Amino acid sequence: MSTWPVQDAKARFSEFLDRCLSEGPQVVTRRGAEAAVLVRVDEWRRLQAGARPGLKQLLMSPGARATLPVPKRGAARRRKLPPLD
Repeated sequence: MSTWPVQDAKARFSEFLDRCLSEGPQVVTRRGAEAAVLVRVDEWRRLQAGARPGLKQLLMSPGARATLPVPKRGAARRRKLPPLD
């Protein structure tokens, strides 16, 4: 993984992008500290898909097991309808 100061990445963006596509992720630094990473879109999508839980994981998680508030039978009041004329 190569490191690019933000000024170089901006000035030579085409080269920066080409190296990302051919060599892999490229790190951008600002004032000597790592600030961002440029990655291929297929790699980004793979990382995003791995970060989201699937339906099975959501259903099997402890947060999914909760009691539902179910009212008691017959506790609901019915509206009285006005008489028909």
